[in-house]
Amino acid sequence: MNVENLIDLNNYPIHQPDSAEYLEIVKYVRLDLTEDGCSVLSNFLSVEGLDTIGNEAEERKSQAYYAESKLCNVYLANGNPNEAESHPQNIFMERTNGFITADLLGKGTYSYKLYHWQPLREFLAACLSKKKLYIYEDPVSNMIVNLCKPGQTFNWHFDTNEFTITFLLRGAESGGYFEYVPNLRTKNDECFDEVKKVLNGDCSRVKRLNLNEGDLQFFLGRFSLHQVTHNTGNKDRLLLIQSFTEMPGIFGNPQRVKDLYGKTTKDHKAKVSDRARSDQLLD
Repeated sequence: MNVENLIDLNNYPIHQPDSAEYLEIVKYVRLDLTEDGCSVLSNFLSVEGLDTIGNEAEERKSQAYYAESKLCNVYLANGNPNEAESHPQNIFMERTNGFITADLLGKGTYSYKLYHWQPLREFLAACLSKKKLYIYEDPVSNMIVNLCKPGQTFNWHFDTNEFTITFLLRGAESGGYFEYVPNLRTKNDECFDEVKKVLNGDCSRVKRLNLNEGDLQFFLGRFSLHQVTHNTGNKDRLLLIQSFTEMPGIFGNPQRVKDLYGKTTKDHKAKVSDRARSDQLLD
């Protein structure tokens, strides 16, 4: 099977960047991201693509990593002893989901082929209003699958990267909702008071997405607080996450990679001083 067959090119002709349909899709996504920090293209994966990539994730579920620590804050980091217990850095929540790491989805998989397919990357760059996107070089976390088994959840958090690209491969029978608060913080302000409101149960700004299997989601998770609610059904929820960067050679923070995914490589230590940061926000 060719990588092109993984996508519904009839409805999403991303291989035809000069077509009217392509330009209209890009315009639609850009408008969504500007207004809400999130955009969804329904049934982006073809039936065959969803089945193929979904099966690759299913086959690797037994190798998923679950962090020893089941509690963490929204920055997926340690607390701050210099702040009050009620400060967002010191509010810890349940995190029970697992991750299938990138090294388990190697060159022989269609997941890998899709991630490295140039027309997809160029389309994503256009939608995100970026000149060019590069493969995130982190060999552990550049392409992962978030696994939420029945009863599991992924707590409120911010992402390290400005944006993420996700494909829902298997949906939960009930629960397992993606919830988010658009633009809760900015490049120059952590907005701790607003974060605290959400953590204390204020749902006035919380939005819930009704994602379906095969959907492609663009999300600006660096600035928008988000979570996956408890999976209350009997099926596993599987979400493929692709990460890209605007500069080549970027690796993840070794401490965070180790905590979330259970492993690092020798390259993480060598590259940590080269990490490019567009802001001084907490990870």
